Amino acid sequence: MLAGCGRVARSAASGLRWGPPGRAGGCSSSAPWRWVSTSWSPVGAAFNAQQQHRRELGKKTGLFGVPELSCPEGFQEAQERSLQETERLVQKACTTPPGKEIVMIFDQLSDALCRVADLADFVKIAHPDFAFREAAEEACRSIGTMVEKLNTDVDLCQSLRKLLADKGVMESLDPETRRVAELFMFDFEISGIHLDEEKRRRAVNLNVKILDLCNEFLIGSHLPNKVDKHILPEHIRHHFAVEGNYAQISGLNADSPDDLVREVAYKVFLYPNAQQLHCLEELLTSRNLLAQLVGYDTFAHRALQGTMAKTPEKVMQFLEKLSDKLFSRYNIEPSLYCPFFSLGACMEGLNILFNKLLGISLYAEQTEKGEVWCEDVRKLAVVHEQEGLLGYIYCDFFQRPDKPYQDCHFTIRGGRLKENGEYQLPVVVLMLSLPHSTSSLPTLLTPGMMENLFHEMGHAMHSMLGRTRYQHVTGTRCSTDFAEVPSILMEYFANDYRVVNQFARHYKTGQPLPKHMVSRLCESKKVCAAADMQLQIFYAVLDQIYHGKHPLEKSTTEILKETQEKFYGLPYVPNTAWQLRFNHLVGYGAKYYSYLMSRAVASMVWKQCFVQDPFDRAMGERYRREMLAHGGGKEPMLMVQGMLQKRPSVEDFVDALVSDLDQDFETFFMDSE
Repeated sequence: MLAGCGRVARSAASGLRWGPPGRAGGCSSSAPWRWVSTSWSPVGAAFNAQQQHRRELGKKTGLFGVPELSCPEGFQEAQERSLQETERLVQKACTTPPGKEIVMIFDQLSDALCRVADLADFVKIAHPDFAFREAAEEACRSIGTMVEKLNTDVDLCQSLRKLLADKGVMESLDPETRRVAELFMFDFEISGIHLDEEKRRRAVNLNVKILDLCNEFLIGSHLPNKVDKHILPEHIRHHFAVEGNYAQISGLNADSPDDLVREVAYKVFLYPNAQQLHCLEELLTSRNLLAQLVGYDTFAHRALQGTMAKTPEKVMQFLEKLSDKLFSRYNIEPSLYCPFFSLGACMEGLNILFNKLLGISLYAEQTEKGEVWCEDVRKLAVVHEQEGLLGYIYCDFFQRPDKPYQDCHFTIRGGRLKENGEYQLPVVVLMLSLPHSTSSLPTLLTPGMMENLFHEMGHAMHSMLGRTRYQHVTGTRCSTDFAEVPSILMEYFANDYRVVNQFARHYKTGQPLPKHMVSRLCESKKVCAAADMQLQIFYAVLDQIYHGKHPLEKSTTEILKETQEKFYGLPYVPNTAWQLRFNHLVGYGAKYYSYLMSRAVASMVWKQCFVQDPFDRAMGERYRREMLAHGGGKEPMLMVQGMLQKRPSVEDFVDALVSDLDQDFETFFMDSE
């Protein structure tokens, strides 16, 4: 009955500033923002101490403007209110005759739970206060348990089944309402509503167990490994955090120029942890048991229902064909590009692109005291030139202690048409891990960071422009292999010189980024893209095997070794267990292929619709109308077909990805300037 609550876990010299309070950002020649309490301010400028003081003196509220969330205990109050509203709506659904109102009640029910679950899902990961994180974690578990119980509530399901069985009423409903009704029934079915009472109880217990195992695995995947610091050569110890006699290895240090640092980080960070290994095995086993209990051969068969791919067999066909066509093919120095990509400049670039393509502008809005969880979080209002305010984006962009080192989009509140005719505006968070600015240096982004920023903003625009009647299918609440299309499409814009030339300026001199540097960057990406694509295939195949037929024929580490050597080509490093850090197994279980399939669709959309003119307003409106506006309210392949005017095959997906590696492709727009 309920699904989709949760996350999707990527200036001009006149310039914009973007940095934490009291720190400089953007270009040295720009003037600071001024807050105007009755209006919005331009995106990208820096705050000063006086502006921060105004916030502190302002009206007090709770996180995201929710009054009770001014303290951790407020989560208990929020969840109790949500559960009370849930009980009322369940009773109403069970006594309402078949009709459109049933679907509206179900969506209100979904909204009541997701308003707490989505917000808590973000806070439990990102809030700097442990008490808030702990309270949010408990709220997630409580709401999650309720969702699984509702998904096996026979009386609730029966009210929906009566609607679906009434052909006359169903034919009178609009396509979006019919699809949402079918999606709610699909959630019942994959949760085992057709089972007897004892098996339904087992399904609920398995789902709750899986939720707990997912949380345990996620936490474990981020925990550092420690090693006696004296084992490490003295000249590399400063690269790692040292506590007492131990060096803490909390990542792969993949960007380090020192080979030894990378080797040490790889071997120590990926050293097998018995508890984490047991957790993964339990998670995979429990998922398989649940899938078989509700009537599927494997968890992958269950997870792929309703996606573009449809079946695990289709996914493996796609991955194997792509792997067969790939071959490994300049490196660039990222630090040469950073001065041209200040955060303020990049935000201005996004503003220019969205304005030209979609008629949308981003404005900074002052927050009230208690509304944000860290003083460097920025709130953006997304405003359409004719439709007005579309929603809000909270930008949690900067590094801080205990903050996960990952780029993510979180839905905090989904958009929907409310009972009084007003539209509930969507609220999202974009979380990045960017360095802070200093008194002499703005926050500067590497090309990869800039691309990730564009990627995550693609998710945000999907959330803002998915103007669905029902929050159950709002924005990124769609099939996983479609949800990444808008974000990956933004990466193509981020790598087009005509777009980059609009905003990339040296933060000191105002000099534009030279065209030859963009050309070199594009060429280097082709080399990296081939290897990265092969790596993504390896990850996706591994994910399919883990969620395929059980019991697994070998240990997860042995499967990793074989799959890596077959699909990636690099030898396995003994005494490592990379799969224990593969946190996408939680949110993308059996669906990791989605990144590749979404990239294929994005590639086709880019080449067919935007490569001639990345600022084509007519194409931008078509993109909004055919792909963004529906959220998950329309079958994903129909949205792709509407945009491309054809229904792509597996071969089309493969060819689109391989053609991106063509050495001549990017020169099209470079030579056309």
